[in-house]
Amino acid sequence: MKKTFKAGMVGCGGIAHGKHLPAIAKIEEIELTAFCDIIRERAEEAAGKYGAEGARVYTDYKEMIDNEELDAVYVLTPNKSHSPISVYALEHDCHVMCEKPMAKTYDDAKKMLEASKRTGKILTIGYQNRFRPDSLYLKKACEAGELGDIYYAKAHAVRRRAVPTWGVFLNEEEQGGGPLIDIGTHALDLTLWMMDNYKPKSVKGAVFKKLGDQTETGNAWGDWDPEKYTVEDSAFGFITMENGAVINLESSWALNTLDVKEARCTLCGTEAGADMENNSLRINSAHLGRLATLEPELGAGGVDFYDGTAEKPNDMEARLFADAVLNGTEPVVKPEQALVVTRILEAIYESARTGKEVVFED
Repeated sequence: MKKTFKAGMVGCGGIAHGKHLPAIAKIEEIELTAFCDIIRERAEEAAGKYGAEGARVYTDYKEMIDNEELDAVYVLTPNKSHSPISVYALEHDCHVMCEKPMAKTYDDAKKMLEASKRTGKILTIGYQNRFRPDSLYLKKACEAGELGDIYYAKAHAVRRRAVPTWGVFLNEEEQGGGPLIDIGTHALDLTLWMMDNYKPKSVKGAVFKKLGDQTETGNAWGDWDPEKYTVEDSAFGFITMENGAVINLESSWALNTLDVKEARCTLCGTEAGADMENNSLRINSAHLGRLATLEPELGAGGVDFYDGTAEKPNDMEARLFADAVLNGTEPVVKPEQALVVTRILEAIYESARTGKEVVFED
């Protein structure tokens, strides 16, 4: 018989319906048997559309985990609750897929990693941009040494006017911040993963709330409410690694610029450089005494009326988590890596608040 496992979901809002549930539905090995949300109707809707036969609904995650025989739990809640829910699930014999960022704070993220190590249960974080075709190709190039020693990088997460106006995105208490912790986290994760460098030495940051009080904004999702806008609209960081490499991180939901790109990175190495521009990948180098640019064909089609069979990033993320749970394979996104991302993001906020560089002692 085909192996399956039972999973529960905590948080049945936008990220559940927009990303995880459609991907999980494609995997026969996953049985979603329990759904939890503080708004019961949302859990009932998710259970009715995606749940296994007899799936149950809860408004308390502890009650769900205590009463159900679950193998895994998806944690898809605001950032503040990532850590307590994940730790509780891990300590009750469940593997965990937690949405990004790992946690609101570095201390909370450490608790998650410690719980995973203590229990031996899998913990992975939802950085699905690693599974895009351009990301996978560039990662292979980096691992093959084609870029050489990568000593300068830029992590891009810039929108012109795309402030999320729903949920708790604008609530600092629930989220821990704005675009830096929301989309900057994706760009930084991607950059560190490409460099395979998780040893930061120091961080200098600047955070701005310059547009949050404006109206008639031209925002993609309609004007935001200035009274509810309690987070930054832009944040920037300069990160120095122990080996001397440096990273510029730029993140914004609303910036007066036409140079917009999100979850992208630029890498500069001793042998070549790379950038992700306009949904493509360019690798630049000197070849046979001439400057050369390689633009790999990342499409899977190439034939009229056929788009190919390339797996979507969200689907690949879901499949790899299922494989880890069922077969013990190592997750691509390791909690030790995600912990460093959270530590750097927190340091950018701290540096901006104090006006001082944050130096890591360990």
